This record gives sequence, structure tokens and C-alpha cells, in this order.
Amino acid sequence: MYIHPSKENWRGRVDSDTDFLSFRCHQKVNLAEIPHLNTDKNTSKAFGILGFQCDEGVRRNNGRMGAADAPDKIRSALAKLPWAFPENTMVYDVGNIKCENERMEEAQEELGNAVQHLLKNNATPVILGGGHETFYGHYLGGRKAVGSEAKIGIINLDAHFDLRPYDKQTSSGTMFKQILEQDPNCGYMVVGIQHQGNTLALFETAKKHRVQFLLEEELSMMELERIRGQICAFSARHDYIMLTLCMDAFSSAYAPGVSAPSPFGLEPKLVRALIRYIVSNKKLLSFDVSEVNPLYDENNKTVQLAAYLIHDALMSFL
Repeated sequence: MYIHPSKENWRGRVDSDTDFLSFRCHQKVNLAEIPHLNTDKNTSKAFGILGFQCDEGVRRNNGRMGAADAPDKIRSALAKLPWAFPENTMVYDVGNIKCENERMEEAQEELGNAVQHLLKNNATPVILGGGHETFYGHYLGGRKAVGSEAKIGIINLDAHFDLRPYDKQTSSGTMFKQILEQDPNCGYMVVGIQHQGNTLALFETAKKHRVQFLLEEELSMMELERIRGQICAFSARHDYIMLTLCMDAFSSAYAPGVSAPSPFGLEPKLVRALIRYIVSNKKLLSFDVSEVNPLYDENNKTVQLAAYLIHDALMSFL
């Protein structure tokens, strides 16, 4: 179900009504319903913030429910941050897609149609999940927009492969296996994989599908150039790149409010550096943040981290 954008999510402190340099995001973000979105031709860059209110996939995957509440919480945190973009940048809040009555597959299709519409209207989709099943809908929209022959490289910052079998039902742990088995023109790279979060069978599945992955225990700021080099090589083999960040890639010390927390995980500075690098690539098609779970958050820590990373990503796109 489509839910129209609301100004209630975009409120905050006002330092000035006239000084552009003093504006915050809530003063500049525009509300636009997806069917009526028409980006200004004079705009240098346009973004469409789209929420996916769904954690049915998390429920099916036996995770902690609550991620469906994340999109509006992230918006409220993002609203208070400084407007740090050129005057001819447009950011649109285009509302939410909501999963109803456990009909996840229908919601993913609807999300895909919305993502396709944004891309066709020259607005870069920035998708706020939702469980990580968000990415399957995200992918559907990207594939529709670029056509079946284009080579898409998926970069997933995540502790998990999400390559589980889906013969009984799909979930937040199956979507990358779905994509790789259904789409021969997709490649998959995961950064942040943890041994504790994946069975040996999942490592074998990753090997079978030629998934490129980097282990969390091998990643640090000191290794940033090496990591960038591997991401660059992966990106060079594809026509387009799609980026997804699962917030459980972080240690629970930084992101306690997620569907599957872990004491191990990545540090925010490293993830920020990787996101900056990936979104600066002209091949980058779209970006999503998934698995924020406000119900289990501590002092809004995970919501704020997600909002800061999105804000940083928007600056790095330009």
C-alpha cells in the first residue's frame, strides 16, 4: 500500500528563514507523491527518499520484529541535520510502501515499481527499510529501469550472505540467492561477513554462485586502500552498481537497534568511508539502508547512525 509523504516527519530547529547557509534538511526537503513526481530540468542532482514499511521477511527469518517502524524515524533524525548541498540539489520525500497482511511479495513488487519510476524521472532512489527483504524490491525496480541485458553489481555491507534456500518461502535471508538464480546478469559482493552469522553451508553457496566477500575480521581503516581496490575491481565488471547497507553489519556497540545484533561488527568510520567511495562512482544507481529496528534501539543510537550515513551519502553523490 502506498502512503503519501507527511510534513510531520520533517520538523526541527530553525536558525533562519532566509539564510541558505543556516538551513536544515527539514526546511529544504520537498514532499512529492510518486505518480506526480517531475524533477526540475535545472536541477543538478535529485534524490527520492522512499520508505519500505515491512519486516515480514524478518518474521519469516525468525528475527526481531520492529524494522517496519524505521523509515519515519530515520526521516525525523535526518530532518534535523544541516542542509549541506548546493542550491540546485533537490531532495524529495516520496512517501512509503507498506506491507499489509503479510503480503511481502506484493509489497516488494510495489516497491520495485516506485524505484523504477524514480529512476525514470532522474531521481536517485534512497530507500529506507524495513527488513533486508527491502533489497529484493529495490533490485526489481533497478532491473526494470536499466533493462535485462545490463550488468548489475550488487554491493552489500552486511554481516550475512542472505543466501538461504527459498523453496518453502522467501524471507529477509533469501533475496540474494533469489536474484543470483533468476538473473544471470547480476554479480554480488558482500563486505563485512562474519563467521558467527553464517553456516558453512552458506559459505559453500556463496562459492557456488561466485560471490565475492570480505570478512569483517579482516577490515579496518588501515586496510582501506586494499578494500577500495577490491570494490573498484568488482565495479569495473558491471554497468551499474546498487548499494545496500544492512545495519547489523555494525557491532551492537554502535547499532544495538537491529533485527540481528552481534557483538562483533564494523566501525562507523570505516563504513562511512566505504559508502563515500561507492556512491561517488558514476555507475551507482541507488542506495538503501535496512534492518534499523527502533523498538530495540538505545537512545536513538541506531536511528541516528543511519540518518548520519544517509546524509553523508547524499553529499558524496554530488
